[in-house]
Formats: sequence, structure tokens, C-alpha cells
Amino acid sequence: MGSKTLTTGDNVVGQTRGTSFPLGATVLPGGVNFSVFSKNATSVELLLFQHAEDSAPSRIILLDARKNRTYHYWHVIVPGIGPGQVYGYRVHGPHEPERGMRFDSDKVLLDPYGRAVVVPRKYNRGAACQPGDNCGVAMKSVITDPGAYDWEGDLPLRQPFTRTIVYEMHVRGFTAHPSSGVTPEKRGTYAGLIEKIPYLKDLGITAVELLPVYHFDEQDAPPGFRNYWGYAPVSFFAPHPAYSSKKDPLGPVNEFRDMVKALHRAGIEVILDVVYNHTAEGNHEGPTLSFRGFENDSYYILEPDKRYYSNYTGCGNTLDASSPFVRRMIIDSLHYWVQEMHVDGFRFDLASILSRDEQGQPQANPPVLWDIETAPVLSGAKLIAEAWDAAGLYQVGSFIGDRWKEWNGKFRDDVRSFLKGDRNTVSKFVTRLLGSPDIYGHEEREAEQSINFVTCHDGFTLDDLVSYNEKHNEANGEDNRDGSNDNLSWNCGAEGPTDDPQIEQLRNRQVKNFLAITLLAAGTPMLLMGDEVRRTQQGNNNAYGQDNVISWFDWGLVERHADVLRFVKRLIAGRLRQDVAPEDPGLSLNQILQQSKIDWHGLKLNQPDWGADSHAIGLTVKSVRRRSFLFHIMINAYWEGLKFDVPPVPEPEYDAWMRWIDTARESPDDISSWDTALAVTDTSYAVHPRSLVVLVSRLKSPGRR
Repeated sequence: MGSKTLTTGDNVVGQTRGTSFPLGATVLPGGVNFSVFSKNATSVELLLFQHAEDSAPSRIILLDARKNRTYHYWHVIVPGIGPGQVYGYRVHGPHEPERGMRFDSDKVLLDPYGRAVVVPRKYNRGAACQPGDNCGVAMKSVITDPGAYDWEGDLPLRQPFTRTIVYEMHVRGFTAHPSSGVTPEKRGTYAGLIEKIPYLKDLGITAVELLPVYHFDEQDAPPGFRNYWGYAPVSFFAPHPAYSSKKDPLGPVNEFRDMVKALHRAGIEVILDVVYNHTAEGNHEGPTLSFRGFENDSYYILEPDKRYYSNYTGCGNTLDASSPFVRRMIIDSLHYWVQEMHVDGFRFDLASILSRDEQGQPQANPPVLWDIETAPVLSGAKLIAEAWDAAGLYQVGSFIGDRWKEWNGKFRDDVRSFLKGDRNTVSKFVTRLLGSPDIYGHEEREAEQSINFVTCHDGFTLDDLVSYNEKHNEANGEDNRDGSNDNLSWNCGAEGPTDDPQIEQLRNRQVKNFLAITLLAAGTPMLLMGDEVRRTQQGNNNAYGQDNVISWFDWGLVERHADVLRFVKRLIAGRLRQDVAPEDPGLSLNQILQQSKIDWHGLKLNQPDWGADSHAIGLTVKSVRRRSFLFHIMINAYWEGLKFDVPPVPEPEYDAWMRWIDTARESPDDISSWDTALAVTDTSYAVHPRSLVVLVSRLKSPGRR
């Protein structure tokens, strides 16, 4: 079908000049206002399509620079259209890479503020890299009406970090496996996740942290692979349509909202892993999908030779968060996801990049980060920073503001080293157990500042951490060259799967040790999807392109490793008991440590061994936050059994010690209910090799004192 080209002066269609704000496509009575930013464009075409697969637009509306431009904004009102309308842009201007300008009027561009995206079946990333028209194989934007959804009274949960258990997960990977039991058409979708909410609720999770769900380019991957993780954004406003079981243009937006609403009903918050540091447009040889074609040098940090992009991300380009327009886009995006999509928080990928200026230099007071910190709309949102970037900027413990929590990579590394049995690790390990006061014991930082994790999407799963000494990334097609070689892992005596029951028993114990420490340490715990049932990636520590059983959650593991699942459930339940962890936001980490009573022990009471060859530590804790309980913890990371002295209960108003956890024991004796735990009356306790024991003493009820 031929395109009908109209101008904004054509009275028969009734377009008006429109307004520059708000940006994007805004539904009005009787029509839609369109507005985009382009400083150096010479003309702009708005393209309207009947279907995502169309090889040509049904209407082309030429925006007149004299009527439809205000400063750097191009705008028009088009009557007679509404939600569900598919559209895109062509932008004319100089193609002068040496000046940082890369306009290409042959390319159909996504609206940077578009709230929904459709991807044609014949989408071709390569066509956006090469000369020529790509209309029939280009992604396109879709008009939405944010108000056309019934939230049924849904409100943010705003749970305090003191009661937060984060579960890092992948929307598709959670239910894509046939063993999930999810109906085939809903596997790997927002709707599929809804079906598995009872599992998350039963586990005790209070917040899911979803790997990127902003629309990304799945073809941003090596040949033969597709981008699975999603760290390749094309839109900062549209949910990824491939995760929707509804295939109409508006389906992904509403299905995402259905998922959020259902999670909230179960008491589970939704945190999004967001990527505001780069886009899928890649380096100077990459595709023109959106931003590059509107105003290249306003969106990206360029090298002094403006043909090239600064690459602080390791992904080919770097968004210029110091640019006024990009800064505004980031804030508008966050506002949208909080106000219109009801998400509860954000984890910022490579967040330190947002502190770099247009020359790439770190700023002491980055405007965009302060905007996020102080924005009223975001005042109740959880903010989590990955406080480093790929170019060496490391800000863990020094990230700006007082609202940001931080992924603590030192927790991961020091806990791994200690449980692996490395030398010179006991002091570092204890520091992590206490909430990392060396990092957060200043400026009145909260105890929950540290996001404690030993595994995440990037690297080994927990099962692989105790099953492989080396990465095994052959499936990635790069001859095992990709992925980190420094994993601080230990295979417990055999590389990969084994039939040796002793090795398998040791691995199971080590898994429980890692999980116990993560959930017992001061800070905010984060678990990786499937670690609670020993999900494996077959030794692959860089599965970014593995959209298959390597990455998917195998639900058969729920029964196979039911003992580990039970262990995690009871750990979480113990951590979240109201009488154990009351909300007390007024205390900093330093204040908690100062007001708590901690006695340190080795094998003998009050004789801790901090030496290079020490692999064991004991501590008796009366926490200011856990006044109803005393804890005595004995950790043996040595390869032989050790006998620890057990102190008498230090205060008469508490009951005798009871054994809560012993990771060397088989289920169900590895962890007990506090109401049925067995008393420990001996003055010593034999702690098996590579195991952890926690004794608990409860405050006596008034009638028994």
C-alpha cells in the first residue's frame, strides 16, 4: 500500500502545531500530541503504520520547522488516532561523524519516549547498520494511554530495608523451562511469573530484582546467539514485548502491570535492574535505532575524535548523563515507572558512570544522581547502585547521598575466600559478617547499606561455585576466552558433576554455609534465582547469550534439592521474625555495633585467632536489634573437625542454648524451628569440617524468670 504524505499545513487532516511538552506521544481528546528532541535536525517525518510488519507507512506527516519546532523540540498534534497506533520517525540532518552528527533519514527511529514497542518478525539489526531503507525490518513505537488501566487500589508497599530479602531473577528464565508447569503460551512471560508467585511467597522473598525489562535488542549478541540478560536497552520507557504472552501492541504494558499488581498482592516488591549507562546502538559501526539518529552528540559521550564513542561501559558507547536532555530523560523514565507502572525501586547497572561528565571525568556532585536522590516522586523508591564501572571507577562505600544502597562486591569476594579455605581471610570475613564497617562505618550509614550477595547473574551460580575450579564457557562460542577467570571458587574435589557421595555431601554443606552467612550477616541479603535449589549453569560464568536450559530455572530441582530449599525457607523465616528484626531506622551501622555486645572466641573462649592460618571463628552476640535473643555462632572453614568451647548463657534472664543451625547435619536436623530446637548443655561443641553452627538463647517469659 502506498504512503500518503501530508504536511502540517494540510487542512484536510486538521493537524495542529502541537506542543513541545510532554515529550513522546500523549493521548488527548480527539488525537495525539507528538514531541521529540533534535537540536541539529533539518526536518522530521512522523510515520504512521497500520501494523508492525508494514514495509511502508500508511501516512507520513512532514513537520514544518517554522510551525512545528520550538527551540530543539519538534511537535505536532494528529487528530483521529489513539492508543495502539504504531509509529516511528525519520529525521533529516547532516551526516558528519567527524562533527559527532550521524543523521540517517533512511532509518526508521523509535521514539526515545515511546511507552511501547513492536518488533516485526523480520526485524534485522544489521539493516540499521548499513546504508539504505530499513522500514520493513525496523522496530516501531506504539501509542499508549497510561491512564487506561485499573490498578484496583494498588499502592507501593514501601517495606523497610530491615525487612527486605532480595531475589535477583530473570523474567523469561524463571518459567521458560518446560518443567515449570506454566502453560506453554505463558512460559517465560510476565504472566508466567504470576503463576509462580506462590513459590516466591512460600520461600519468604520480599522483593524481586528483575534483570532488565526495558525493551532491549535481542540481536545485540554474537552470531548464533541472542541477548538473554537484556543489558542492551533501546527504550527507557517501554517494557520488553518478548516477555508478554499478549501479542497485541498494548499487551506488554498491561501484562507487566498485571504482574506488578499480583506481586504486590503477595507482599512482594518489584525492583528493576536498569541500564542508563549505554544503549544497544553500540560503537561507531553499530545500528541507528533511535538516539543516534535524533541527536548523536547530545546522547553520548564522544571521544575528542568525534567519530568514536567513549566506552566506559565495555559495551561500545556511554550515555552522557551530564547532558541536560539525557539527565531529564533518565528522571522522566524513573518517574514513569514509579507513577504509571507502580514499581518499587531500581538497581542501577554500572551506576558510577552516571557520575561522569561530558569528558568522562568523575564529578564530585553529579547532577543526575542528586536529581534521583532528591526527586519527590522517587522519595519512596528503593535505590540500589552497582557502584563501579567498566573503566575502573570504584565507589563502593563512597557513592553519593544517603538513600542509596550498594552491591557489595567485597562481601562476595571475602566470604568466598574464607569458605574456600584461603589464608589471611578471617578478619576480612568477620568484617563482612558485621555489615562491612570498614566501608559503611562512616557518615551515619545504615546497617542495610550493604547489599550482601555471594552470587548474581554475572558469574557462577552458587552450585557452580562449589562444583567448578574453572569457568566452562565453551557454549558461548568464544573458545572459553570470555568471562572472568578469577572466581574464588572451589569444586570440593572434582570438576563438575560427580557420583562421589562424599563430594556431593560437602558441596551441599558449602551451599548451606554460603546461604546462611548471606542471610545472617548485617546488611540486606540478595539471593540469585535458583540458588535455593542448587541451579547450575554447567560451569558457565557468562551466560548472557544463553536463552536455553543453561540459564533457565529447572523446576525439577525443587524436589531434588528439597533439603536446601527447606533450609533457606527457615533461614529467611528466622531473619524476618518480628521479634528478631524490628524496624529501627534510627540506628546507623556504627551505633548498632557500638550498642550491641559481641564477644569473640576461637576454639577457646575469648581467644580468637586472627592469624593468617586461622580458618575458624566464634562469636556470642546480643544485638540491640534482637533483644529477645542471644546468638552463639561457630564457623569452621577448616578441612578438619574442630571442638569449640561453648560459653555459659551470659545473662540469667535467658534460657539455655538451643541448636538452631548445624550445616553438617542432614535435613531436617540442619536447621530447626526455634520453638522445637534441642537444648545444648555441653561446654563444648564439635563443629564438623567446613560447617557452621548457630546456637540461640531466648529471653525467658515473665513467668519463668
